[in-house]
Amino acid sequence: MNNFTYTEAKSVTAAAAEAANQSHAKFIAGGTNLIDLMKYRVENPERLIDITRLAFDKIEEKKDGGLRLGALVTNADTAYHAAVENRYPLLAQAILSGASAQLRNAATNGGNLLQRTRCYYFYDTATPCNKREPGSGCSAVGGFNRICGVLGTSEHCIATHPSDMCVALAALDATVQVTGADGERSIPLVEFHRLPNDTPHIDTNLQPDEVITAIDLPAEGFAKNSAYVKVRDRSSYAFAVVSAAAALTLDGDKIKDVRLALGGVAHKPWRIPEAEQEIIGMTADRTAFQKLAEAYLQGAKGFEHNAFKIELAKKTIVRALEEAAS
Repeated sequence: MNNFTYTEAKSVTAAAAEAANQSHAKFIAGGTNLIDLMKYRVENPERLIDITRLAFDKIEEKKDGGLRLGALVTNADTAYHAAVENRYPLLAQAILSGASAQLRNAATNGGNLLQRTRCYYFYDTATPCNKREPGSGCSAVGGFNRICGVLGTSEHCIATHPSDMCVALAALDATVQVTGADGERSIPLVEFHRLPNDTPHIDTNLQPDEVITAIDLPAEGFAKNSAYVKVRDRSSYAFAVVSAAAALTLDGDKIKDVRLALGGVAHKPWRIPEAEQEIIGMTADRTAFQKLAEAYLQGAKGFEHNAFKIELAKKTIVRALEEAAS
């Protein structure tokens, strides 16, 4: 591990100012991903700014009927919070399907959003990787790419985003609240993460000096009809090969509203709102769900070892929507 300096932030403005003045600084809270990256020499920050003492460790009701999740609340405390369990079961289910109980007890909501990919080559510093070293090449394209993406990929990167929580947040239309040297701003979750294009080393639209302070959930939590389906190689402590977060509002057997997000298939949670609109008013059955599945996987591109994900994703979508409808 490289040498680094450590400081404890006294306020969010102080943390943002310090990051703005230090080009190789990283914020640290739970550290469940960052410390691993530092051990593998994937991340080599010169300064760690500890934000764990900041006042973003609560879950609070919002005036508009939604819920504000503090960025420093742990994943476990979020999943087991009564308001989340009762009003946003899709989110609770997604969080509890990720990682292990020990990691969920330490990992924070803000940190979950900032997880970096689990691509084999990203962690192997002996191989070229455009996410680690821009311009060096993507070893996964011609290598063992079973866990890699089939949607939104580029010649520079085919890695996937690993979070389960973010898939549910995308389906729920959550908003990320951030504070930086230039003040506060809100970022829709669906716009928070980026596709690789020709800058795969930039995972999010967050500025280097910006601190995530909260995640806002809208009032509608789809508590009655939602489901998170995660397909993985083993039943626990494994990242999604494919996952789907599905939410419905039904009027009898007709679809009044539908939300769908996919995980394990792209560099970000995959959501296509315009495709969702195509099945509004249809009967909530396999015909409608298969139509949405086909629309979501339109343009998908498989590679040598992961082409199976395309059909698997379609089946996962249908299963998730059927579970939500029931």
